[in-house]
Amino acid sequence: MKNFSGKALFLDRSDINTDEIIPAKYLTEITKKAMGPHLLEDLKMDDFDPATDLEGISVIITKENFGCGSSREHAPWALEVNDINLVIAPSFARIFRQNMFNCGMMAVEIAEEKVNDMFSKFAGKETTVETDFDAKKFTISAGSESIELDFSISGFDESLVKAGGWVEYADSNY
Repeated sequence: MKNFSGKALFLDRSDINTDEIIPAKYLTEITKKAMGPHLLEDLKMDDFDPATDLEGISVIITKENFGCGSSREHAPWALEVNDINLVIAPSFARIFRQNMFNCGMMAVEIAEEKVNDMFSKFAGKETTVETDFDAKKFTISAGSESIELDFSISGFDESLVKAGGWVEYADSNY
């Protein structure tokens, strides 16, 4: 099972699309790893620089409708090769969300007011997310401040995560 804990990056914008996650010009790469340096390079946000802001990041916390746009596995792959296996948001584009789980990663929906609370308490600070997968609980902390949040995923998505993704799940179940 992948790691779902680590340093968090806050992206304070809704509707971040798959072309911003990994620009279409890199979809012809023949390995996932080749996409790695291009993660979020077309994302335009004040005070965001993918060359420096992605260093050591394992978790993204963002606003609604993350992963909208073209349906493609490349967006989760670009996250995965950068060791970002968890995205937390109020909502996701349906196909992006399922592609994350199909890759053994997690796209976890948390109520908008709780995401907004995370932004107000932790954005701009060195923040970590600890995931207790079995208890379905996140602990988000920066300095001496922390909060705990419960999360849920479907039984099937949980099976995909535990297996490492759809291919591994299918190999062991069919």
